[in-house]
Amino acid sequence: MNLNGINGVEKSYETYESKTKEKVNKEVKAESKSDVAAVYEQSQEVKASTRVHDPELVERLKADLEARTNQIKELVAKLISQQAETYGKANDIWSFLREGNFTVDPETKAQAQADIAEDGYWGVNQTSDRIIDFAVALAGDDKDKLSKMMDAFKEGYAQAEKTWGGELPEISKRTFDATISKFEKLINGEE
Repeated sequence: MNLNGINGVEKSYETYESKTKEKVNKEVKAESKSDVAAVYEQSQEVKASTRVHDPELVERLKADLEARTNQIKELVAKLISQQAETYGKANDIWSFLREGNFTVDPETKAQAQADIAEDGYWGVNQTSDRIIDFAVALAGDDKDKLSKMMDAFKEGYAQAEKTWGGELPEISKRTFDATISKFEKLINGEE
């Protein structure tokens, strides 16, 4: 039995395999010498907003605000009912409150102080957070819409001052500043 034919095939295969390896190694070396690792090609697609309109959150925020507004109205009504002020002063609630010529029972005073404390529901942090949550629920992360929301907030604040009859109390000013700061961070992409 002659094995020369098998030995010849084996030798041919080894020669082919080593030539293939040399060729691949040359190609890899040529590619590795290139200065460019990757080429960036900008997509023509527009990235969709990552935040979505959330009607459930908007409704929850509205319901919560309405409940809290009713609570504060009840506090104010209780405060007014306990006063012996004239009918004219009682009719103009804003000037009555602005003047501060009233007394309240300790329970009402304690509740009001807790509500406007830093961590209270009507405090600077929670109030500014609710305003921002509401704006984001409506606008998502669309910077133009958020900017319009910020302008609407400023306009609303000016209307509140007009209704109040002058500058709003210090807590309102601090809430305004905190809210504007949070709007600017959102619009500038810092949050």
